[in-house]
Amino acid sequence: MTEPARLGPIGRLAHAAQRSPLTPMLALAGLLLGAVALLVTPREEEPQVDVTMANITVAFPGASAQQVEQRLAAPLEQALAGIDGIRHVYSTSRPGAALVTAEFEVGVDRPSALIRLYDRLYSHRDWQTPGAGTPIVAARGIDDVPVLALTLWTDDAGRDATDLARVAHTLETELKRIPGTADVYTLGAPDEALRVTLDPGRLARHGLVLDDVVQALRTAGAVREAGTRVGPDGAVPVTAGRFLAGPENVADLVLGLAGGRPLRIADVADVEQGADLPTRYVWHGAPPGRDGPRDGRAPALTIAVTKQPGANAADITAAIAARIGALRGELIPAGVEVAVTRDYGRSADAKARLLIGKLSFATIAVVLLAWLALGRREALVVGLAVGLTLALTLFASWAMGFTLNRVSLFALIFSVGILVDDAIVVVENIHRHLHGGRTLAEAIPQAVDEVGGPTILATLTVIAALLPMAFVTGLMGPYMRPIPINASVGMLLSLAVALLVTPWLARVLLRADTAHAAAPAADGAFARLLRPFLDAARGRRRRGALFAAIGVLVVLAAALPLTEHVVLKMLPFDDKPELQLVVNLPEGRTLEDTDAVLGELADALDREPDVASYQAYAGTSAPITFNGLVRQYDLRAGPHVGDLQVNLRADRSRPSHAIARALRPGLAAIAERHGAALAVVEVPPGPPVMAPIVAEIYGPDYARQREIGRALRDRIAATPGLVDVDSSVEAEAAREVLIVDRERAARLGVSEAAVTDAIAAAIGGLDLGPVVDDTTRYARPLRLRLPATDPATLERLRNAEVRGSGGRSVALSELVRIQTQPWDAAILHKDLAPVVYVTADEAGPLDSPLYGLFAVDRRLADAPLAGQRLDTYYVSAPRATADFAVKWDGEWQITYETFRDMGLAYAAGIALIYLLVVAQFRRYAMPLIILAPIPLTIVGVMPGHALLGAPFTATSMIGMIALAGIIVRNSILLVDFAERRIAAGASPEQAVIEACTVRARPIGLTALAALAGALFILDDPIFNGLAIALVSGIVVSTALTLLVIPLLYYAWRRRPLRSPPR
Repeated sequence: MTEPARLGPIGRLAHAAQRSPLTPMLALAGLLLGAVALLVTPREEEPQVDVTMANITVAFPGASAQQVEQRLAAPLEQALAGIDGIRHVYSTSRPGAALVTAEFEVGVDRPSALIRLYDRLYSHRDWQTPGAGTPIVAARGIDDVPVLALTLWTDDAGRDATDLARVAHTLETELKRIPGTADVYTLGAPDEALRVTLDPGRLARHGLVLDDVVQALRTAGAVREAGTRVGPDGAVPVTAGRFLAGPENVADLVLGLAGGRPLRIADVADVEQGADLPTRYVWHGAPPGRDGPRDGRAPALTIAVTKQPGANAADITAAIAARIGALRGELIPAGVEVAVTRDYGRSADAKARLLIGKLSFATIAVVLLAWLALGRREALVVGLAVGLTLALTLFASWAMGFTLNRVSLFALIFSVGILVDDAIVVVENIHRHLHGGRTLAEAIPQAVDEVGGPTILATLTVIAALLPMAFVTGLMGPYMRPIPINASVGMLLSLAVALLVTPWLARVLLRADTAHAAAPAADGAFARLLRPFLDAARGRRRRGALFAAIGVLVVLAAALPLTEHVVLKMLPFDDKPELQLVVNLPEGRTLEDTDAVLGELADALDREPDVASYQAYAGTSAPITFNGLVRQYDLRAGPHVGDLQVNLRADRSRPSHAIARALRPGLAAIAERHGAALAVVEVPPGPPVMAPIVAEIYGPDYARQREIGRALRDRIAATPGLVDVDSSVEAEAAREVLIVDRERAARLGVSEAAVTDAIAAAIGGLDLGPVVDDTTRYARPLRLRLPATDPATLERLRNAEVRGSGGRSVALSELVRIQTQPWDAAILHKDLAPVVYVTADEAGPLDSPLYGLFAVDRRLADAPLAGQRLDTYYVSAPRATADFAVKWDGEWQITYETFRDMGLAYAAGIALIYLLVVAQFRRYAMPLIILAPIPLTIVGVMPGHALLGAPFTATSMIGMIALAGIIVRNSILLVDFAERRIAAGASPEQAVIEACTVRARPIGLTALAALAGALFILDDPIFNGLAIALVSGIVVSTALTLLVIPLLYYAWRRRPLRSPPR
């Protein structure tokens, strides 16, 4: 038996672990912890990215856009810009109001961010100008994205959107009772009001004017807590008055006396309760032959459900689905249908199950590989070690707060190939030592002791390569963070399992008589391969020629992106079950115009076989995605905007991106015919941006900036391959301003408020307080208006009357003059500077926004815009706005930041690996030999992408970074063995041949294991870049490593060596 005293510390540890009764108990506990983690870890489709934003809305009645900008928005921006952790401050100044958005740095936790925001808003009130209202703060984050959307629709001709709204509002309460839900709200419900529609004829017959009715309604329904009356019966609280509770109460209100009898509201107006004039239309449709409305379209509305932070989306949506099923026939009457138009919980659970299956198959593939190479008992040891490692990694992932999502599970699948390395190296070395008469008890500690040092070093090098990626900044950092964190933790756990549990498993499961020595054929093969380069006479020249040829291959491979044989892109397109059509008509167009455009677009969708259904939202927005959260789609409202939410079939024949590309030309032609801007918006595969291509125009003159923005929009639209072109410049439109003659109004005894009330009632309706009705969930306004059948013309306004002094009726025509003015367009700021945005997308053959952006940029360099030369900025906005400039943003910005940070992480990883190897071998030149295979990875990675026609993406870069650690691991195994042989007296020539012969099998096995893990993610639309990088990089670089490293080491060893530093 091997004496523990003759072993190193790692061998002694293995010697103790293989006999300890605690080892199997700890392993069993680890498996149980992994099973528990698999059950309790929340499942989500995408990683939780901590992005905190807040919209601050402040009213400034009567102010123009320029006044709002200068007196309200700019001071508020300056106050918010001083908050610690603020990344950007945006503002939109419109007539009468400002919207300021504070965006915090990624990773700033929501409570801390909002505390700072409220502190700045309310403790530094010097930003607030007189006349401005109280700021309304709406915080926003990733959990504000609905995980479930339920569309209620009906084919029943006796029901309308108002009936659907009543059902939806009842369901909101029921769904909110389900644990884990946060907000439950309804989109598209019509505005309900208690309408008092005046009859001008009846009003005139009774000698009344509109102002009389306004005053009567404004003072009715007053309620006050009058205090407490103390009497013999004790203290009794007293309430004075009662609310207006319904149309009967309002109709019975007395306006005065006529002929000795009360004159009531019902005598001069029609009083009704229900939907008001529409400000939005929502309908549900499906192509012919699909499950949907009989006539293809039906009125609808949508209930959106968000979840609480950390809650399991799969559990919540499943519970809601069960609850909806139970409520059919009770709260959901016959004739009202419920369609699930979004279920992120179900898709997350399905994705998790699919990836867990792939994880299992990847593990089985690795075990089969070990079986073929080492034997069934050795394969069983490897399989148990890998299973335990994965279980512990799942538990560690849960403990660190990660959820089960596509990124964290892909991290585990990708990691299988490298988590198995430690176990394979240890088991293979035990397998090799089990010949020559050694017993298991003797061979196991000795085998573990021999490879323990290089295995620890190799594991640390892989961690050193991966871990710096955890510090990538921006949205991409936390999105991809599960990969470096989970893989690094998994590597540490795999090392512990390999050194502690694997010896126990080997002692229990292996048999000494099953081992065999290394095949002599391998010795001969590597001797024949290497000896021509080790020849004393011509070996040096041959080695030089080989190294030069490899150098040329590296240069040629690196040039492939420059020649566009490999396309650079942030992330490839995902395959999602939904698309969104975002429609913007010119300002001034009506709600009916928008609805008609959405209808034509839906007609085009009816001809697409892969479309399952769609929901149209005219005048409002569809339920937001993470993309819509960042782009603030939910703030889109008005008669000229609309969305079409497109749901694709589960059994579709093409991925969603191919469907979007096929649909876009026909849909764009429809939009162009109506003068509308259309964007076909896909759910991004990673962090979203305002648009794939964004141009920010800065300068000293905002009117000129708008001119440049229009010119740039036209220039981009004329660039081949660029689509969905739009800008923040609003269409020119007119507005009518009714100006009150204050002097004449004062002479006639008419208040200016009475005049503006009359105008509001005549055009849009005048709200005069809420109607409190216990039968409805939401309070409804009491709305006074003139008949909708009488067009809201200025002539009617001129004939309307108000009450003057002495009870005289005064026509508005005596008090008001009309001016037609240009529409006061919005003024936008970003980080305190006025800005105009122009946005676009790329649909050309390269399908990467970067190439479209630089094509436009080249055109700008050749010819000025609107007669103006522009300074160009790519990384940050100009510090000063004295000159006109364009700053490119969008996907370019996040691509630049991600690849910059990943490049730094790559460099940091290589530096850490170098330091680790120097610490191990105590030499400065030898680590350079060990690091030599890193550039060789590009010989496989770039041609692999070119051959498969795949873009080089951020996930490809992750694969390259991981390759650095994997390939260096192989170098360490070779060099460590060669050093041991030279120390034992072998020549450098014999040492490198033996190193290749003995270490080729574990190197090949670990390479094949990594390939097996990568092959299972090759079909994923996002992570196939990582898989391509691993597969092609490992195949080429492993082959070259077994040739280049021995030759470099041999050449270095032939030189006189100084003693290693101590």
